[in-house]
Amino acid sequence: MSLSRFQALDTILNRSGFELEYVDVPDPKISNFFGCNVFNDKAMKEYMTEEAFSNVKLAIESGAKLSREDADVVADAMKRWSMDHGATHYTHWFQPLTGRTAEKHDSFFTLRPDGEVVEEFTGDTLVQQEPDGSSFPGGGLRSTFEARGYTAWDPSSPAFILEVGEGKTLCIPTIFVTYGGDSLDYKLPLLKSQSYLEQAAIPVCQLFDEQVSKVWVTLGWEQEYFLVDEALFNARPDLLLTGRTLLGKHSPKGQQLDDHYFGSIPERVYAYMRDLETECHKLGIPVRTRHNEVGPGQYELAPMFEEVNLAVDHNQLLMDLMDRVARRHKLRVLLHEKPFAGVNGSGKHNNWSMSTNTGSNLLSPGKKPGSNLRFLTFFVNTIQAVYKHADILRASVASASNDHRLGANEAPPAIVSVFIGDTLTKVLDSIENGATLDEAGVKEVIDLLNKIPNLELDNTDRNRTSPFAFTGNKFEIRMVGSTMNCAAPMTVMNTIVGRQLELFNAELKELMDKGQERDAAILTILRRYIKESRAIRFEGDGYSEAWEREAEKRGLANTPNTPDALNAYKSQEAIELFTSSKVFTEKELHAHYEVMNENYIIKLQIEARTMGEMVINHILPAAIAYQGQLADGAVKIKELGLTENEYKAQLDIIKLIAENISLIKQKVNEMTIARRDANELEDANEMAKAYCYEIKPLMEEIRTYADRLEYLVDDREWPLIKYRELMFVR
Repeated sequence: MSLSRFQALDTILNRSGFELEYVDVPDPKISNFFGCNVFNDKAMKEYMTEEAFSNVKLAIESGAKLSREDADVVADAMKRWSMDHGATHYTHWFQPLTGRTAEKHDSFFTLRPDGEVVEEFTGDTLVQQEPDGSSFPGGGLRSTFEARGYTAWDPSSPAFILEVGEGKTLCIPTIFVTYGGDSLDYKLPLLKSQSYLEQAAIPVCQLFDEQVSKVWVTLGWEQEYFLVDEALFNARPDLLLTGRTLLGKHSPKGQQLDDHYFGSIPERVYAYMRDLETECHKLGIPVRTRHNEVGPGQYELAPMFEEVNLAVDHNQLLMDLMDRVARRHKLRVLLHEKPFAGVNGSGKHNNWSMSTNTGSNLLSPGKKPGSNLRFLTFFVNTIQAVYKHADILRASVASASNDHRLGANEAPPAIVSVFIGDTLTKVLDSIENGATLDEAGVKEVIDLLNKIPNLELDNTDRNRTSPFAFTGNKFEIRMVGSTMNCAAPMTVMNTIVGRQLELFNAELKELMDKGQERDAAILTILRRYIKESRAIRFEGDGYSEAWEREAEKRGLANTPNTPDALNAYKSQEAIELFTSSKVFTEKELHAHYEVMNENYIIKLQIEARTMGEMVINHILPAAIAYQGQLADGAVKIKELGLTENEYKAQLDIIKLIAENISLIKQKVNEMTIARRDANELEDANEMAKAYCYEIKPLMEEIRTYADRLEYLVDDREWPLIKYRELMFVR
């Protein structure tokens, strides 16, 4: 009997109701404590001079540099504010290419030469720190002996206090660069892309409203995740080491009944969600929505939209909070894109739009989208940008874990297409066919019943199979994986749309210089863009094989795996795009490409080694032991004088077990050799392809044989927590 499995189940079944941890909310009204741990405008006004506050706001809003004198004032204000809130340490909080966050804590206290102990935090310390640049992924930008790297304060994202147990630390969002200034993080390229898009969008906005002087990107992410009990989690080596189950036969019941989606939230999960939301609100993360997702044990939370840089920071902070809070509730959060085979995976839809200082959403069609020329300009240019750079957008969401999700029957395919809905399709078709601006797109109303208020129809339906869908006043990028840093796809979106708006503006100027009237010139250009990008627009079922065939006819790329998708970053088109926009240098772009290949390789290396150990140390011993029990029983039956035909069932099971044991051992040996050969390759992308095309198929075969053994071996002898237990034991 496997003790660890049944001990884990006993632990859960013996948990008492009093173990539910309901954390006290600071105040029944969220507005009374929202952002209480954030050095926001309210805190700055209280702790800073009016002049310093004005200079900081100018730096945030216009990108002006802050003087060292003002930095000293800000640092002193941050120190006093954070210490008044109980903080003892500070850290530069940054986002290296690991995909998560990094921090090194230093105490405020220092010893003066005369031995006096004081608390100190200067402008120099606020503005710049020096972590080890060689210990983070660098893609060749840093060698082991070239250790120096710099973190630099990002004034546009507010500092905050992170509470961990009884400790409190002032966290200062920063960028991370090498000694030579090359980007080693996700934040700096994102900030550059935002600036690039703004400079390209403002002249286009001023065609319609001369008051527009600032444009920013807004992002609303939707974070999906699974929760499992910590006892079950710790009894599964694969979950512990890789974040997903590498082995496991599907449960007879999964999500077939559709009874989990939007279902009643279990009390234990509700306690976790409530605690998590409280921590989020204290840190100024505006989460509003929580619900059950499709998969058993799967959930989602989502915030209000924010400026893209702040939204990315908040999502990175959220993922850390989710893990910390789960542990308080004796749970573990699974952020992996596909923790369970045969059940929906987890994504992180990124809702992308653009807003102006005049309060306009540039992707809001209004009641009459067919006559809203500003909307059509930004709408069509965005579609054209995605059409021209779909391969780079696909590469931005590529990862070993997201490969398991994309193209499965719960996530969009790896083929990039754009869904816009019937109303807007008719609008674009009419423009393409030579029509002038019309009244297309007036909202329709459904009258259901006298007692029920009328339903006002949106201009678009929702197509959940589309990887890039227009959903009313924003584009929803559904390809993003649940573990990912949103900065990667956001950087690409900002850059490709910025480039497209530059091209549009140049073409428009050329036509107007030739004497064409503004609106007519805009329509001339949009009409051509609509024709050119028609191939990427698709309103049907993205899950279907028919769409794969149709996409091929249209010339759309289908790159279902990461090593192939990443090659988009090596194209001359990508190099020219990112270098001319100054979002990446060629050296930085190559480094990011190398890091993404390395991350893919490392994750598959860990998974392959973990799987090998699990089948040799867990599965085969259990199968061999049970096979021995059956063999002993067969011998005893034979001794009783029964014919072989009368115990044929036992013999058949013994043979099946023996066959699968042999196949597992054979494939594990083949996988070991394949890994050794792959690891000798020098080119990172070639090594990634070896893991993708040679080692992954072997892992899938090993899983098939191991899952057959789970079906055959006595439940009492099976050593691993089963799917039914992971998903349904609460």
